[in-house]
Amino acid sequence: MNKFFTTTVFLTLLATNLVRSQEPLLTKQEAVSLALENNFGIKVAKNQVAIADNNSGILNSGYLPTLTANASADYNRDDSTIEFPGQFLQDSLGLPLLDPTSGNPVSRPDIELDKAEAQRYNGGLTANYTLFDGLGRLYNYKRLKEQYQLSELQARETIENTMLQLFSIYFEVARLTENENVLQQALEISTQRITRAEYAFEYGQNTKLDILNAQVDVTNDSINLLNTRQQLANVKRDLNVVLSQNLNETFAVDTLVQFTPKLQLVTFVSQAVLNNVAVLQTEKNLNITAYDIKVNQSGYLPTIGLNGSYGWNLNQSAASAFFPGTNNETWNFGLGASLTWNLFDGGGTMVRVKNAKIAYENQELLKQQVLLEVERDIQNAMAIYENRLTIFEIQEQNVRTNQNNFIRSKEQFQLGRITSIEFRQAQINLLNAQTNKNLAKYDAKLAEIQLLQLTGQLLNVTL
Repeated sequence: MNKFFTTTVFLTLLATNLVRSQEPLLTKQEAVSLALENNFGIKVAKNQVAIADNNSGILNSGYLPTLTANASADYNRDDSTIEFPGQFLQDSLGLPLLDPTSGNPVSRPDIELDKAEAQRYNGGLTANYTLFDGLGRLYNYKRLKEQYQLSELQARETIENTMLQLFSIYFEVARLTENENVLQQALEISTQRITRAEYAFEYGQNTKLDILNAQVDVTNDSINLLNTRQQLANVKRDLNVVLSQNLNETFAVDTLVQFTPKLQLVTFVSQAVLNNVAVLQTEKNLNITAYDIKVNQSGYLPTIGLNGSYGWNLNQSAASAFFPGTNNETWNFGLGASLTWNLFDGGGTMVRVKNAKIAYENQELLKQQVLLEVERDIQNAMAIYENRLTIFEIQEQNVRTNQNNFIRSKEQFQLGRITSIEFRQAQINLLNAQTNKNLAKYDAKLAEIQLLQLTGQLLNVTL
């Protein structure tokens, strides 16, 4: 029963390993390209840049004239009866109305107007153009250009943060992949121990206890391998989320790590103030607040504008009892100029200028704070990177030491000079050294990436 269990577990894990070996390789550059193309946060950042680009265009500058068209049409129809005053007197007083020629009594009939129509049509164009507005639109246009460049820096910051998140998960996938291989090798060694222990027991060279110990080790190694594979599957789904692709997409990752030369990192650190995205953003905000001051100061100056109009009118009316019908058509064209100077607006402009100057001072203080914090972060990141790189080098040496120890222990175990417990301890020591080395390697690389981000070079180097 124990043989069947051991064989089943081993074959199942071996089959899973064969399936993983057929997965397509997702290189670091391919992962970066997929993230830049598909990541939702990066897409939103790019859309924000597009909005800022639209806002900084000539169509939003106020430099173009405005043209307004208007038109209207009116229609009236009247049905009326006109009763003359003489007829009214005849009816009310009973007096006859005499014909001036014959002197005979007559009755004047009422006048009825049926469907008397009148139409009125007009249309026109009105153009306005501001020649001078105290230079307000000029500085506002420059402010919008700075705002666009700020949005580009904000998008770059989003991309850098996404890249940091991407590589953090990518390296975790790589670490678990290497750990999986290490645990797979440990399981194979433990499985071989069972076979050796069973043969030795059959020939009377050891007791049943050695077989049981080997079976316990196989069970533990199998559980560790299964747990690592489950963690690996979960982290791969995390990576698929960053890449905005199918969660069940399968792939293998590149476990080769190359570190940036120390001299190049020192150069990056020396130029960090010129390239750090947080520092660059504070400089853009400083320029924007400077333009805010000038925009508000434009309220002290007059505004000069031009206007023009072109119109057409048509009036048509039906004939009445006393007037014939009319048909009047007119065309008009006009030009004008205006000057507006708000000599005193209750102090509103003065308050806005003062507040803008205070905002500029605050932005200068914020820049000094950011510079100090960035310098601190870079020094900390450099120290962390050097420390983790040293730890990785120590762990590499530790792996070589434990490999030599394991090889010697294996030879001694096969000769029967050490027990299975001592051999297992050498195996565990090697396993721990290998997993610790994997952790140290990717921790050091991730520390390097964080340092590259702070120096503003993350998107400019090949990782």
